[in-house]
Amino acid sequence: MSETTTYLELSQDGGGAHKFYEVAVQDTVVVVRYGRIGAAGQRQTSTFPTREKAQAAAAKKIGEKVRKGYAPAVQGQRAPRAVTRRQTTSAPSTARAVAPVLWRFRTDAAAFGIHIAEDRCWVGNQNGEVFTLGHDGEVLARYQLPDGVKCLVADDFWIYAGCDDGMVYDLSSKLPFAAYAISRDTDIFWLDIHEGVLNVADRNGTLTVIDHEDEYQWSRRSSGTHAWMVRRDDRAVYHGHHHGVTAYAADGSGELWHTPTRGGVLFGWQEDDAVYAGTDRRVVQKLAKGSGALEATYACDTVVYSCATAPGGRYVFAGDSASSVYCFAADGTRLWKLGTGGGSALSMQYLDEKLYLVTTDGSLVCVDAGEAAVAAARAGTVPVARDVKSAAALPTYTPATTVRTVADGAASGIVVECVQEGGRLRVHVVSDGYEPSWNVQFPRQIREVGARYVVEALAPSAGGFYRVRGEIRRLV
Repeated sequence: MSETTTYLELSQDGGGAHKFYEVAVQDTVVVVRYGRIGAAGQRQTSTFPTREKAQAAAAKKIGEKVRKGYAPAVQGQRAPRAVTRRQTTSAPSTARAVAPVLWRFRTDAAAFGIHIAEDRCWVGNQNGEVFTLGHDGEVLARYQLPDGVKCLVADDFWIYAGCDDGMVYDLSSKLPFAAYAISRDTDIFWLDIHEGVLNVADRNGTLTVIDHEDEYQWSRRSSGTHAWMVRRDDRAVYHGHHHGVTAYAADGSGELWHTPTRGGVLFGWQEDDAVYAGTDRRVVQKLAKGSGALEATYACDTVVYSCATAPGGRYVFAGDSASSVYCFAADGTRLWKLGTGGGSALSMQYLDEKLYLVTTDGSLVCVDAGEAAVAAARAGTVPVARDVKSAAALPTYTPATTVRTVADGAASGIVVECVQEGGRLRVHVVSDGYEPSWNVQFPRQIREVGARYVVEALAPSAGGFYRVRGEIRRLV
C-alpha cells in the first residue's frame, strides 16, 4: 500500500508564525498533523470512499497552506522556539496560623489553571493534565492535553484550556478538541473568553482578539510587556501588564482608559463594576471599570501571585509568594492572613464560603472561608485536611485524533455542512429547528467545502452562533 507525505513549514522573523503542516495519504486515508515546529502537534484522520477522493482532498489542503505562505521543508532542520513557562518562587508563610484546609489534591506539577463551577472543580497543570473533581474532593475525570496548561476559563457552560502549544482546547464535550489556534505563534500568558470571543494577553504586552470561528479581529500593543491579566465583559477588554491596566473598547475602536498600578500586574480578576489587579509590589488594586479610577488598595506582605473576590466584591482574597492567603473587607481592611499549608497560590476562586487555590506545588486546595472556620483557625484549631487520591480506573480523555465516518443513513444527531461564503469556509446547520443563518464554532482543520458532519448536540451562544456538544463524525 503506497503512502505519500508532504511536510510544510511557515516560519516568520520577529516572533511571528513558527509552525508546520503535514499531510500523509495512505490509500483512502488522509492524516493531517499540524502545530508548532518541534512539537508533536495535533493529528486529524479522515477516510474517503476512494483513493482518488483522498488524494484530491490532500492536494486541496496542501494548496490552501501554500497560498498562505507555507513552503516545503525538511522536518527537524528548524529548531523549535522557546515557550515561556512562568517561573515562580515560594517561601514559607510568616502567618502564625494555617488556613482551615478541608481537602487537598496533588496533581504533581505546578498548576495555574482553575475554574470552580456549580457542579465541579477544574484544575490544569504544567504537564498538560486537567482534572475535574466534585466539591467534596472526589476526582471525577482526567484530560491529557498535548502541552502545559497556562489557564482555564469558562464561557457560560463551556470550559477552555489555553496551552503552551498555542492552542485553546474546548473541554466541554465528551472529547476535547482544538477550538482556537492562535493565528501568530503567540506566547500566551493568559486568556479570557466572552460569548465565544477569545482575548489573548502575551509576553510582549500585546492583546489579540479572535472571534468564535478562530478568525483574527483586532489587536493592540499596550505600553507594558509581560501581560498576565486579561478580562472581558460586554463593554471592554481589561489588559494588565507591567505598566498597569489598560481598558480597550470591545470592538477594538480604541483605548478607553489607562491606569498605572503600584507595580507590575501579575494576576487579574473582575466583578460587574470593577477589576482587581494583583501586583509585584505587594498589593491588590481595585479599579472602576467605567473610568479606571483607583477605588481601593489591599496591602499584602509580599508579591501578590493571585486574587479573587466574593460576589460583588464583598470580600477580596489574595495569595502571595510566601505561601499565605489573605482576606480583606471591600474597603481594604485586612481581616485575616493564614498560611496555605503547602505552596503559594498561583490562581484562586471563591464559591459558597469556600476558597479554592492552585499552588506552586501543584495542589488544588479547598479552604473553608466561612467566618466560624477562619476564627477557629486563627485560634489554632483547624480540621485535618483530607489528602485526595485519584482512582486507579479514572476516565482519561485526550483530544480526538481521528474523525470517525458514518454512513448518511445510519447517522443520528444534528447535521452541519461546510459552505463557502465570501471567500471563507463557514459551517451551518442543515437539520430542521435551527437558525440557518447562524454559524457553528467548528474545528478549522477538518472544514472542507461541501463536507457534512453529524454532531450529538448544538447549543446557542449569546453571541449569535452555535457551539458543538458531543462527538463530531463525518458523513459519507
